[in-house]
Amino acid sequence: MVEPYYQFTTTTTLLLLLAFYGGTFLMSLLVRHKNENVDGYMVSSGQVGFGISAASMTATWIWAASFYAAASSAYTYGLSGAMHYGFWGALMILFIYPFGQRFRKLAPNAHTLGELMHARHGSSSQLILALSNVLGSSISLMVNFTAAGAVVSILSPLSFVHGVLIAGIGTLAYTFWSGFRASILTDVAQLIALMGVAVIIIPWVMFSAGGPEVMVQGLERLTAEQADFFSRTAILEQGAPFFVAVLAYAIGNQTIAQRLFAVRQDLIKPTFLTATLGYGAVVIGLGMIGLMALLLGVQPDGGDLNNIIPQMASTYLPPFMIGLFFLLVVASLSSTADADLTALSAIMMTDVYAKNIVKGRADPQKMLLIGRLTMIVATMVGLILASFALDILVMLVFVGALWGTVVFPVIASCYWPRVTNRAFTWAVLGGMLLFTTVRFELLPMVGVVGFGFEMIAAVGAGVVAGLMSFGFFGRTVGLAVGLIATLVSAWYFAGFLGDYTVLLASLVAYGASTIICVALSLMSQEHFDFDLIAQRVRRFQATDAQPDETGAVPAPQPSPAE
Repeated sequence: MVEPYYQFTTTTTLLLLLAFYGGTFLMSLLVRHKNENVDGYMVSSGQVGFGISAASMTATWIWAASFYAAASSAYTYGLSGAMHYGFWGALMILFIYPFGQRFRKLAPNAHTLGELMHARHGSSSQLILALSNVLGSSISLMVNFTAAGAVVSILSPLSFVHGVLIAGIGTLAYTFWSGFRASILTDVAQLIALMGVAVIIIPWVMFSAGGPEVMVQGLERLTAEQADFFSRTAILEQGAPFFVAVLAYAIGNQTIAQRLFAVRQDLIKPTFLTATLGYGAVVIGLGMIGLMALLLGVQPDGGDLNNIIPQMASTYLPPFMIGLFFLLVVASLSSTADADLTALSAIMMTDVYAKNIVKGRADPQKMLLIGRLTMIVATMVGLILASFALDILVMLVFVGALWGTVVFPVIASCYWPRVTNRAFTWAVLGGMLLFTTVRFELLPMVGVVGFGFEMIAAVGAGVVAGLMSFGFFGRTVGLAVGLIATLVSAWYFAGFLGDYTVLLASLVAYGASTIICVALSLMSQEHFDFDLIAQRVRRFQATDAQPDETGAVPAPQPSPAE
């Protein structure tokens, strides 16, 4: 049997990894300070410029699973597959910016979204967001380290565990001292690698495989659904569930919020517009490799669709280009792993220590110690979990659902003064309960029960459409679009959506949390003063120095603890 993968020597592999992680470590030294500023460690200066912010946002959103999943989607669903993964993911980056502008207006000095919720509601709402992000970022670390182990074991004589260890230690090394500033600075180099290699690899694979003519001839291999760009199967099984999932990711994930709170406030819109285009171009382009494999009749090695991209690279690229592909994977996983490390450190420093343990009387030096210890522990946990190569589907399902249930309560809390802490908390818990019931089929989705859940899902579809419209066009358009989408979905979903469990469960998470949040809020008489948020959310350590575009500032003198 012919070995489907080209392999580097151990020496070549180690040199490539040393070049990448050594280079990023040297870059991180540019922003390292002997006396670190605690706010700079979490969100830089809050005045990061356009270029670095856009590059960091794009690189963070493109994680190791992105192009593997895009290729798998294209291989499975044909012409529309890569679009369903890349386009909807890009759209969600665009979706966040109008709400991001509102978050920054309310809390210009925030470090986490949970911190904003603490100022709005109190500890329970904040800790719900913190817990979901601890779980989500830990799983993300595990996935990225697992991807490193897999690509190293495939393309070199080194083992899976060797790849996991090198990626974990390498990422920790350049992120540890300067935190978020190191993450966004190295993201620039990582994005250049991602985009440059993608631009070269995609056409190289196509022409090595025989060019456009061969691809056109391969169209006869497609099924009717794969050949249909508007395939209903692709939409219901891939496009719609992913669209709903990444909407939750955009609102709930601290890695996104951290970059939102770091960029200069007037640059939020152009930053996120640019990141939208960058993400879409890279991921849709890499997904095309999966479509090429389908058109060429390539069978994934071992039946594993995740092998499609490395298999195509090994088959149709020369050794030098395979080396660039190897760096592409390493850059993508590292850009997200370092974002997860800085997100986890900010959550432990702000949401756990500063706001709940010492109740706002935080010691900046202790905060830095907690942040760095968090990175070490998180890396160890990620390495251990990755070394076991665990099945992460169940955990991802719960984290995705938790983020889905917080979308409406978080956004409503920033616009509607009647939302209470009780409404927020019970909306999330109730949404999670109903999601679990549907996703794991604890009740049969037939008859009256099935119809009831389909109607809740219809509300969820209306919420998704309404929130997107509200963000861009205001309250009146948002309410109108949401109502129309709910009515249309109710008619369309009845007796039908129960056959698509993943999509039904995801929409139920949105719908149930919204219904509970609105009902409990209407029962209250609270009218919150939003000006209080900016008064309650303040920096932990002041400095009079002016930052540069990366957020680097001269070593500050500590201010008295709050």
